[in-house]
Amino acid sequence: MYQFKYTKEAEQNLRDLKKQGQLKKLKKIKEALDKLKENPRHPGLHTHKNESFKTDNNEDVFQSYAENHTPSAYRIFWYYGPDKNFITIVTITQHP
Repeated sequence: MYQFKYTKEAEQNLRDLKKQGQLKKLKKIKEALDKLKENPRHPGLHTHKNESFKTDNNEDVFQSYAENHTPSAYRIFWYYGPDKNFITIVTITQHP
């Protein structure tokens, strides 16, 4: 099982959704985070490496689905680290 570290951006993403009253979205994101914590390769997450950016330390960033088959579906962007058994959540945002 992994532990999470959130960037300031990811924390702000969650606060913004809460302020906007997006409770259904938050529930789906929480369910996806629970799966991610247990198994980053869970089939329901459709996790894959994001080729469009890397971290400042040149870490590979992965993208996991919080929603699927939904207009403007939310995605969770993350990388392994900073330590063993940790995942850093970079951002939680809508898919364009």
